[in-house]
Amino acid sequence: MRYGRLDWLTPGELDPEQRRVYDLIVGTRARDARTLPVVDDEGRLYGPFTAMLARPRIAEIMQTLGAAMRYEIDLSARAREIATLAVAAAGRSDFEWYSHELLARRAGLTDAELDALAEGRLASSFSDGETLVWRVVTALIGPGGDLDDELFARARASIGDIGLVDLIALVGHYEFLSRSLRVWRTPARDGHQSRFSGGQLPGGQRTGERDQ
Repeated sequence: MRYGRLDWLTPGELDPEQRRVYDLIVGTRARDARTLPVVDDEGRLYGPFTAMLARPRIAEIMQTLGAAMRYEIDLSARAREIATLAVAAAGRSDFEWYSHELLARRAGLTDAELDALAEGRLASSFSDGETLVWRVVTALIGPGGDLDDELFARARASIGDIGLVDLIALVGHYEFLSRSLRVWRTPARDGHQSRFSGGQLPGGQRTGERDQ
């Protein structure tokens, strides 16, 4: 069975090293499973890790980094999802948006806030801290990919050096995933509306990316 540009393998079709990393990914992500399904009914992985299993060590490293982004960085759940969805919108990554929209809604983001993020706009309902996170992320994913002195100073005063390290790492992590999802044409789950192309994603044949 195909999954975008990839063969979509069941657990029984993986080699021993792939299966070891597969079990790590599924086990680590189990706490999100009710909101964000990790596998289909036959155990095939959703999302970017299907491609990375071709190089299990990279999949393992990215899984470890992803777990740190979700559970260890010092950002509120809302701020973390605002940052992630800003990256997804900039990359027009339907799978990344689909998966983190579910988590964002669980964190309390509203339809109006999600629409603003999808359109690259700042939502007026964001707190001062959330607004700063959005501005930092928007600067990092924009032309030049940098923070000017004023924004850097504001961010440093607000979240400190550790917070800036976390936020820069988060942006880099999800930019990597967005690009991988784009290149491999990874679809969202069947029947879920594509945010950026306006099409359904039946049977794993479409990605919703505008570059098709």
